[in-house]
Amino acid sequence: MVEQEKTRTDDVPLDDKAKRMRDLLSSFYNPDHSSVPKAPSNIENLDAIDSTSFDPDHYMNLLAQKSNLEGLLRRHVEMAGEIKNLDTDLQMLVYENYNKFISATDAIKWMKSNIVGMEANMEQLLDKIMSVQSRSDGVNTSLFEKREHIEKLHRTRNLLRKVQFIYDLPARLAKCIKSEAYADAVKFYIGAMPIFKAYGDSSFQDCKRASEETIIIIVKNLQGKLFSDSESIQARAEAAVLLKQLDFPVDSLQARLLEKLEQSLGDLQLKTVGIENILRESNDPSKQGKAFESIPSTGHEVSVHGFAEAIRAYRVIFPDSESQLIKLAQNLVIKHFEMIEQCVKRRISSANFLGALRTIWTDVLLMDEVLSEAALPDFSLEAGQVTVKKYVACAFTYLLQDISDALLKVKVSPKEAAEEHALQVALEASKKTVLQGSMDLLLDFRQLLDDDLGLLVKLREFIVDWVQEGFQDFFRALDDRFLLLSGRKNSSSQDQGFSEGALGEKVLVGIVLVLAQLSVFIEQTAIPRISEEITASFSGGGARGYENGHAFVSGEICQIFRSVGEKLLHHYINMRTQRVSTLLRKRFTTPNWVKHKEPREVHMFVDLFVQELRAVQSEVKQILPEGLMRKHHRSDSNGSTNSSRSNALLDDRMSRSNTQKARSQLLETHLAKLFKQKVEIFTKVEYTQESVETTIVKLCLKSLQEFVRLKTFNRSGFQQIQLDVQFLRTILRENIDVEEAIDFLLDEVIVAASERCLDPVPLEPPILDKLVQVKLAKSKERSK
Repeated sequence: MVEQEKTRTDDVPLDDKAKRMRDLLSSFYNPDHSSVPKAPSNIENLDAIDSTSFDPDHYMNLLAQKSNLEGLLRRHVEMAGEIKNLDTDLQMLVYENYNKFISATDAIKWMKSNIVGMEANMEQLLDKIMSVQSRSDGVNTSLFEKREHIEKLHRTRNLLRKVQFIYDLPARLAKCIKSEAYADAVKFYIGAMPIFKAYGDSSFQDCKRASEETIIIIVKNLQGKLFSDSESIQARAEAAVLLKQLDFPVDSLQARLLEKLEQSLGDLQLKTVGIENILRESNDPSKQGKAFESIPSTGHEVSVHGFAEAIRAYRVIFPDSESQLIKLAQNLVIKHFEMIEQCVKRRISSANFLGALRTIWTDVLLMDEVLSEAALPDFSLEAGQVTVKKYVACAFTYLLQDISDALLKVKVSPKEAAEEHALQVALEASKKTVLQGSMDLLLDFRQLLDDDLGLLVKLREFIVDWVQEGFQDFFRALDDRFLLLSGRKNSSSQDQGFSEGALGEKVLVGIVLVLAQLSVFIEQTAIPRISEEITASFSGGGARGYENGHAFVSGEICQIFRSVGEKLLHHYINMRTQRVSTLLRKRFTTPNWVKHKEPREVHMFVDLFVQELRAVQSEVKQILPEGLMRKHHRSDSNGSTNSSRSNALLDDRMSRSNTQKARSQLLETHLAKLFKQKVEIFTKVEYTQESVETTIVKLCLKSLQEFVRLKTFNRSGFQQIQLDVQFLRTILRENIDVEEAIDFLLDEVIVAASERCLDPVPLEPPILDKLVQVKLAKSKERSK
């Protein structure tokens, strides 16, 4: 019994503590106890323990009935943990609000200590205020009569001043006429008009009459100023405003005044003389970008300000003149851009171009402030779009002309063509012009993009597209110009191509080789560099529409110049070969080969032929790089390149007495060797010295063979061909790396001559060698 009673007494404090803690938490989280729903008291709804209507006894009875000892112990442990957590949360809540409690306590203590004695101070303050008010009322009462008298005197004084002003008005107006201060005169007269209307027929009759006479003189002077050509726009506008203030009928003068305003536009637009000064100063680095900057600092800005003020005044004077004023302002903008376009056609630097645009845009913004209905920024945007596009297009045109000039400046006399390096100079100059000129253009165009001018900011996407399209069209035009300069295209313009009289025949042919190598440089170096710069600085755009793709397609341009380079290289080879073919035609059409005399020396045409080959060597060494020559191998290892095909055949003929049998044997042997020795004669031409030289030699020897086949020779004619070919073989071996194909073609010439010979008996080897050595000795002496 004692233990049971003890247990009962221990449980009571625990239940009170738990209840107190539950009430605190419930009041914190849900102050409105009326809004808490009543939960049913059953074991199924465990949340009911937090409700205000919770019955602990009923809950314990249900829990004891439904749960075993183990479940009761587990529930006991859970509730003990929950109680501990609630204690911890409450403790944290108290700690978090502790500072607020301290501050509130301190505030209460301070208020309690300072509010003592405040009521007494307020009573003293009220007594002082009442005392001041009573003294102020006494002062106002004593000074009332004097104040009324002072105000009456002041009104009288003002009236006397006005009367004196009326009497002095004629003299004042006369002084204004002398000093031309017409604005003050009008101001004084308008100020006196109410008095004249009231007392002008009585007290101030004389003053009114004198003032009116003076005003008539002022009106005449203002009319003269209004229509004077020496007066500024601002002075005219001021005169018109003053006349209107004097009720002068200025509406009848509207047409005349607007005509004067239109005539004044000539003083506002950029002058051709100023543009010429800009062009001269653009070459001076110290003055670049300052030519147009000097315009606003002189009379231009003053004139534009005056024009703007005139527009403002005209709108006040003539409310119905808005359309005419808009037209005048737009005409001024158009004339500005027309003058810049003339300057662009004559070449202008980007700094000066930007300065001109900035001047125009400043004028546009100034006039837009007084005539916003004209929408001048949008109007100038349309005109500026045309001008900037033309500037970009003209820049590419000038670059194209610079490249042509770099090629056209090559001047070499025929005697100095072999020694000088004019073609190399032309190639390097044209390379520099193409690459550096393109980079300079991109730099100039970049300045247009980076400039913060409102006009250019609105045109940035267009500028990007124009630059890309410009480069695409420029390189296409450059392709046409290359073909034109090389003679592959006809042109009626004399300054578009080369003429033999101007530059010499050798330079004409050499320039074709320069153009071919320049095309390779553009494809391999210039286009990738330009494409990289465009991608870095001129990407985006989109004004032309994204569905159209990029405006600059580097792959297409590379393909164009790869093709034109091959065409020009073959054209150079054909031109050189045609010159030799012309020489061979003259050589074989002039003599009678059937009656040819015994050969005594190598014919002169061989010297001319060698001279042409040396000219080719001089040109290709200046332009083309050296390369590894690909040797042409025979399929039969028994063939020899050092022995002539005709030697064994001709020795065999000499042992025969029957000429017909010798010819038959020659033909059979020739056919056998054609099938036995397979030689690749013509291969793809490469951009190397050896490839071009050997290709030209092959074509020339092939032409020689064809001319030989068209003629019939006697023994002496055949021996002359043999001597010429032998000397030519020796010269070719000394000057160029002779391929097997060249040896093969030389042999073919001998065979063709023997086939067309009536008596094919060759020269004896000692005689042949002697004649060749004599010719070589003469050639060496001549070269010295």
